[in-house]
Amino acid sequence: MTETSKNPFKFLEKSIEIDGEVFYFYDITHFNQLSKLPFSIRVLLESAIRNCDNFHINEGHVTTILNWAQYKGETAVDNQEYEIPFKPARVILQDFTGVPAVVDFAAMRDAVLKLGGNPEKINPICPSDLVIDHSIQVDFSNSNDALKKNQDLEFERNKERFTFLKWGAKAFNNMIIVPPGSGIVHQVNLEYLARVVFAEKQNDGRCLLYPDSLVGTDSHTTMINALGILGHGVGGVEAEAVMLGQSISFLLPEVIGYKLVGELNQYVTSTDLVLTITKNLRQLGVVGKFVEFFGPGVSFLSIADRATISNMCPEFGGTVGYFAVDNRSLDYLRQTNRSAKKIKIIEQYLKATKQFRDYNDSTQDPMFSKVITLDLSTVISSLSGPKRPHDRVAVSQMKQDFQDCLVNKVGFKGYEIPSNELNNEASFVWEDGTEYRINHGSVIIAAITSCTNTSNPTVMLGAGLLAQNAVKLGLKVKPYIKTSLSPGSTAVDHYLRESGVIPSLEELGFHIVGYGCMTCIGNSGPINENIATAIESKKLVCCGVLSGNRNFEGRIHPLTRANYLASPLLVIAYALAGTVDIDFENQPIGISHEGKKVFLKEIWPSRAEIQEVERQYIIPSMFQQVYEKIQLGSSNWQSLVAPTGKLYPWDESSTYIKHPPFFDGMTRDLPVKEPIKDARVLLFLGDSITTDHISPAGSISRNSPAARYLTDRGLAPKNFNSYGSRRGNDAVMARGTFANIRLVNKFMKFPGPKTIYIPTNEEMDIFDCAERYIQEKTPLILLAGKEYGSGSSRDWAAKGPYLLGIRAVIAESYERIHRSNLVGMGICPLQYLSGQNAESLGLTGFESFNILLPDNVSPGQNITIETSSGITFDVKVRFDTDVEILYYKNGGILNYMIRKMIF
Repeated sequence: MTETSKNPFKFLEKSIEIDGEVFYFYDITHFNQLSKLPFSIRVLLESAIRNCDNFHINEGHVTTILNWAQYKGETAVDNQEYEIPFKPARVILQDFTGVPAVVDFAAMRDAVLKLGGNPEKINPICPSDLVIDHSIQVDFSNSNDALKKNQDLEFERNKERFTFLKWGAKAFNNMIIVPPGSGIVHQVNLEYLARVVFAEKQNDGRCLLYPDSLVGTDSHTTMINALGILGHGVGGVEAEAVMLGQSISFLLPEVIGYKLVGELNQYVTSTDLVLTITKNLRQLGVVGKFVEFFGPGVSFLSIADRATISNMCPEFGGTVGYFAVDNRSLDYLRQTNRSAKKIKIIEQYLKATKQFRDYNDSTQDPMFSKVITLDLSTVISSLSGPKRPHDRVAVSQMKQDFQDCLVNKVGFKGYEIPSNELNNEASFVWEDGTEYRINHGSVIIAAITSCTNTSNPTVMLGAGLLAQNAVKLGLKVKPYIKTSLSPGSTAVDHYLRESGVIPSLEELGFHIVGYGCMTCIGNSGPINENIATAIESKKLVCCGVLSGNRNFEGRIHPLTRANYLASPLLVIAYALAGTVDIDFENQPIGISHEGKKVFLKEIWPSRAEIQEVERQYIIPSMFQQVYEKIQLGSSNWQSLVAPTGKLYPWDESSTYIKHPPFFDGMTRDLPVKEPIKDARVLLFLGDSITTDHISPAGSISRNSPAARYLTDRGLAPKNFNSYGSRRGNDAVMARGTFANIRLVNKFMKFPGPKTIYIPTNEEMDIFDCAERYIQEKTPLILLAGKEYGSGSSRDWAAKGPYLLGIRAVIAESYERIHRSNLVGMGICPLQYLSGQNAESLGLTGFESFNILLPDNVSPGQNITIETSSGITFDVKVRFDTDVEILYYKNGGILNYMIRKMIF
């Protein structure tokens, strides 16, 4: 059948009248199996049925999902893996990952024009939203003008990128670009962008209802699961495919049912709950699985509480952390100013299709792959650290745990400090001339930051009330501790000010420093030089305490060797204490202005107190006021002069935004695929090569090809910035591909970004070697071992190798998404036959290779590879579907879509 084939499930279409208007939907209740399906799987089922065309999505896929209980339920006996397609309703992007997507779309328009088509046809087919939130950092803090200074510096650093995105906001249809200063992508998604149910006008004028679902180019996209919206993080290639109306695929997942019973006690926060869940699920092992929460305990959790849990899904390892829609969800929609009619449509549609939950009704409980139970009343106050988000530590045990970490062997819970250095202290003089002393455990950074908690009014207002109580007693935070408050949206600013807690937060140094993803992603800014010298002189294990979701070593700041994730209330508590080496139950947090010892329990607000303030100040008009003008942006954004027109006027001198070469020489007709003959091996790699090894990330080394490129364009090293900020420049990114200092290439004696130019046996930088081969028109391949491309999905892990001239990869096995990304960039993934690899076949990597790929290749076909050494062997072609073959023959998915759109 063809792409335009009629949907075989059209007979399931039904109508429903809501407030006098007729809507249509696909009735998934037709199938008896529905009652056994987890609610998250029902979203996949509806999408497959609605989009079934027997080309991208066929009837067999629908049957597979319907039979989920047979394949993945608790009593399943079939151990086979089943790949299924998923066509999300929309895409969400943040600016680091969104810039290259918009660059590609701009370049596609140029290509369409060259081919004689209408460039204005190139727009996202699937609704796509981009929130600029990753570019601001805490350069200034603890002052009334910190916010303005940080935002001004953000625009100064990112002017080129922001100008380009502002052009894109006007140039493309079906895309919203939310300006910087609006908030964190996931919180804006929850409060404003979330549809929950789409009501989409069809070509025939009818309005079709279907569940909201999405993929996002950020791992914490899962936060939206709290509102009953199925969403998860993907790489840029998959995101662009979905933007262009294509489906993505993944393995039919197991669904872990996480049953919540009981109720949280008055002094426990949702952060404590999520750290408990994260440790629990990490121990269980849920990588690649869905986690679906159910049970009567869920009904006690607000949507903000649920969002805190769903946000941490990448930390506990699941694909999604899903809460089905219930009455609490509808209350949240009312609170955040969604219209009464919209809410009625959501409720009636979801109830009609059995996608609406009553968590107190156990008869609605579906089958799961496995069920685990948590009694909420057993949750206690916790932190997590010092190096991983799932290493939970009870607050009552924190002092002992930190002291143990100091002496433990180097590892996730150890620093192995020699006994004669455990009591090290260092002194320094602060800006006001006062001398301070710090030691192991001293808090240097205290940040209320990240989407994890700043979306939650309960913990944010709780922090404010704690600050009020502390200020009343005269408690203070030492001025050298870098304190900051970066709310997830400007709505948080409103309710903190209206409730009257901002003055107390500021009194303790927690001024608002920006609205974006800041300290949690390492945008913590500089530390005072005197403190830095003191820490380094005595090799102190100093600490960061943050309300974030990640605390990996070196992520927050190089000088905070220990970092603890905590609720906003505990961030303030440890800032007041000035150290993590404290037992709050038996040691005072400070001394009052009357000279009395003050214990943490004396200033800690109860959940009931917090919720009373929350009921009073979290009101719909506040969200209306914030979001009705969100696309206007700040005065900096408004004054930014961007180009006009549907085609982007590329600036040849820009080192941030560059026209990519992906469509150079492209023709209207399908190209004849040249055989891969006399190919050379660029890299000979082993097992578990991750996307971190492949994709450029972090700072740009001064002796790298990327540094030489930037130096040649007049940039000093201080202005190199990072690979992340330059993701819109393919020349920088290609030079950074495989530039990881820990890359093990079997051609080389030592790890690093070097390889051998085989014709002369010269050692060269990988990029320079690839360039020489490209100039000679020599095709390149990679040899790899097991699990090639594992780790986070990253678009440049496929784009970079393509630009290096790599035509094929031969590996023992692939990470599923990366294999798909290679196909999406026109690179052929080949797999050794079972039991074979480079070593068993006697390959050295110094041979030249002929890959005999037939024109009529079929999915999973075996083909023959000939080498110059006389070794001949068969491999499996890892095109897994006919659609992937179509992408490959077109030179990649973007090329395929260009040809599709111009005819």
